[in-house]
Amino acid sequence: MTEDLSPAERYAAARKRAAEQATALADFREMYDFGLDPFQIEACQALETGKGVLVAAPTGSGKTIVGEFAVHLALQQGKKCFYTTPIKALSNQKYADLARRYGADKVGLLTGDNSVNADAPVVVMTTEVLRNMLYAGSQTLLGLGYVVMDEVHYLSDRFRGAVWEEVIIHLPESVTLVSLSATVSNAEEFGDWLDTVRGDTEVIVSEHRPVPLFQHVLAGRRMYDLFEEGEGRKKAVNPDLTRMARMEASRSYNPRDRRKGKMVREADRERERRQRSRIWTPGRPEVIERLDSEGLLPAITFIFSRAACEAAVQQCLYAGLRLNDDEARARVREIVEERTAAIPDEDLHVLGYFEWLEGLERGIAAHHAGMLPTFKEVVEELFVRGLVKAVFATETLALGINMPARSVVLEKLVKWNGEQHADITPGEYTQLTGRAGRRGIDVEGHAVVLWQRGFSPEHLAGLAGTRTYPLRSSFKPSYNMAVNLVEQFGRHRSRELLETSFAQFQADKSVVGISRQVQRNEEGLDGYKASMTCHLGDFEEYARLRRELKDRETDLAKQGAAQRRAAAAAALEKLKPGDVIHVPSGKFAGLALVLDPGLPAGRSNGHRGFEQHDGPRPLVLTAERQVKRLASIDFPVPVEALERMRIPKSFNARSPQSRRDLASALRTKAGHIVPDRHRRGRAAAADDREITRLRAELRAHPCHGCDEREDHARWAERYYRLRRDTQQLERRIEGRTNTIARTFDRIVALLTEMDYLRGDEVTRNGKRLARLYGELDLLASECLRDGVWEGLSPAELAACVSALVFEARAADDALAPKLPSGKAKAALGEMVRIWGRLDALEEEFKISQTEGVGQREPDLGFAWAAHQWASGKGLDEVLREADMPAGDFVRWCKQVIDVLGQIAAAAPSVSGAGDGDTVAKNARKAVDALRRGVVAYSSVG
Repeated sequence: MTEDLSPAERYAAARKRAAEQATALADFREMYDFGLDPFQIEACQALETGKGVLVAAPTGSGKTIVGEFAVHLALQQGKKCFYTTPIKALSNQKYADLARRYGADKVGLLTGDNSVNADAPVVVMTTEVLRNMLYAGSQTLLGLGYVVMDEVHYLSDRFRGAVWEEVIIHLPESVTLVSLSATVSNAEEFGDWLDTVRGDTEVIVSEHRPVPLFQHVLAGRRMYDLFEEGEGRKKAVNPDLTRMARMEASRSYNPRDRRKGKMVREADRERERRQRSRIWTPGRPEVIERLDSEGLLPAITFIFSRAACEAAVQQCLYAGLRLNDDEARARVREIVEERTAAIPDEDLHVLGYFEWLEGLERGIAAHHAGMLPTFKEVVEELFVRGLVKAVFATETLALGINMPARSVVLEKLVKWNGEQHADITPGEYTQLTGRAGRRGIDVEGHAVVLWQRGFSPEHLAGLAGTRTYPLRSSFKPSYNMAVNLVEQFGRHRSRELLETSFAQFQADKSVVGISRQVQRNEEGLDGYKASMTCHLGDFEEYARLRRELKDRETDLAKQGAAQRRAAAAAALEKLKPGDVIHVPSGKFAGLALVLDPGLPAGRSNGHRGFEQHDGPRPLVLTAERQVKRLASIDFPVPVEALERMRIPKSFNARSPQSRRDLASALRTKAGHIVPDRHRRGRAAAADDREITRLRAELRAHPCHGCDEREDHARWAERYYRLRRDTQQLERRIEGRTNTIARTFDRIVALLTEMDYLRGDEVTRNGKRLARLYGELDLLASECLRDGVWEGLSPAELAACVSALVFEARAADDALAPKLPSGKAKAALGEMVRIWGRLDALEEEFKISQTEGVGQREPDLGFAWAAHQWASGKGLDEVLREADMPAGDFVRWCKQVIDVLGQIAAAAPSVSGAGDGDTVAKNARKAVDALRRGVVAYSSVG
């Protein structure tokens, strides 16, 4: 090639090569035995010129190379580099990688659990740790030159996302920011914001997957390609799949088909379906065997349920599946025994170690948040080494852990989102299937979706072909954030800083489109107004009378419904345990026995927030042996006791035998009683004077006699509908402008009322709050101020602090949590009372938890487990009583330890002679008491 160049061109090329070799990037490239991709080179070159970078690229494409180059630059320039990750497991993994490359003396680790070589020039940490450093003005920040934010798309997370924005906004201007993100559809918008708050930022977007991904559907014994082969960008769905879906939809099965006079059972119909169509959902062992025969292992099968992941492993073991030979089995046992040597034998039995080990030896494992962290890390290590070939995982595995596979299997395209079963989004599908295809190992990756009844190939093609994964800010000011900002910058500057958040940036941009829509609507209103003109009179006035009449009728109907609901609620409040009632409607209509009358009207704490209810929610036992918490919707009419029954003291709502016996007694006692039918009274509209007046005015209006009256009325209806929509848009514009700052103002007003702030001064109470991070920061501060935790033992304090962090995975209405007795129980009760006071204050200052701001009710569900563990009880006993997986138990204990550490730091600032010091000492003792056994095992190698 160079022979074809002129001498001048050869000289220029030589000069260019010499210049490239003199760069830090040239030295960096020599550290790798593979060439860098164009997007990696572009990002590294931008970094070397002093620019910040945002790199958005698919999972597995190697974007962390850019982060490692920032580490390289920092070491070369004698500066510090902080490498932040969203989760501790990722921090541990990255620490191990960087320590191997640069030496353990140059790399440190800071997470909630571990502190290793914190003064090193390169420190890996969770994002929260860096946020806390920035607010505390830590000396560790001195000399900081680069910050790498791995998985920066986490700022969309509605619970933790605000931390990323806090860090980006508050980092010193001298720090160069490296943001690494999954492929997002609004990377340019995010880049524009970074450019605004951080200065010159280069946006590098790569859609290219280094290992191509092929999409398949596994139906019965055959694996189909999702797309048919062909040229062009627009891929066509495989016609075989479309035909199969159409065939299955056309086959209807009547559940009342009879064979020999008996109803056909579901199993018979399913067998018949298989025989006729040869299309079915293959079992889990079948799927793994099929992938193995096709050479598509190792594979990760995503199942959106922890229990189902464990069940999948057991199914494979029962099916006799073996994916490892004897040599691999021996190597697995050696690694597992080495990694779990610190766990006592009695704990191993409790943790299901031997069943877990059997699966690993066969090359099969589960991976989910309910597992012990040590177990999860062993699974990850064995999978990367190729000693585990089939992993059944929940979607948490997709969140950044370096565990690529040759294939990814999705059992279903629906998952539980905490509130309902919902279709997975294109972004979630991309994140999950992004694990398929190991760079440098696989030529291609494979995503396999299992055929399910009602499967739509077009829907799957839409998921696979869409790259819609927008980054949406979840930023909201908090109490802790407010006092820290005011202390550092004063109220006015703090307000301005919050206006620079990505949340406000997005809100302001969205207003532009809404304003255009308002302008278009106003033009439409002029047209509608002309079309409803009537030659007999003012039709706008006539239309107004019609609307007033309609609104009055609607209001009266609503009042009637409200009165009926109030009457029903009043009747429910009179119920007592032992009352036999007839539930008038709903899924559990029929005879029922009241076990607990329920809560009074108002607000109650539900999963992830508040549930508004307008009356008691009685807990009942139905005649069909079900124990259910009913809602006001089940009682459209008043209900009264038909009979009374004694509820045995030994009755246990969780015992099937107890429910069966009591339901039988209920049917015997009251099964023959026929409830009275409720009769509805005369409608209020029939006697309403306002309605009579409006009807008279309508009939007397000149336009009432117009032949085209109804035609004019239709235009008038469109006019009013469009005007209402326009007014809503105008309110949205008003609501989106300065939203973050307005919320901040309300928080500051409340904190001023409570003597945490006085103008730009942060009071002693405020300084204590500044050290407390977490969802219930203000509640924790108030408990310290009121001395709620004084005089508690370390175990009792651990129980109380657990209520600040724990949140049940699902609300359990049936049974109240078990609580430790004595001082701990009294302190927990006082915490709930303080929360009630704060909740009322937040309502007064219009601080709404539904907007992600404010204090949720403390959850006492982990108090007993925390107390028992801190008291020295054994793991077997604690887990059995807590009815909780080991992984969840360890995670909650570590979160309690984290908050106890904050309390130990904040408590001495409480006014009063020595009281705060006592709480601080006991908090430190509680940390030591909790950090033992499975909770203490370090995950840093």
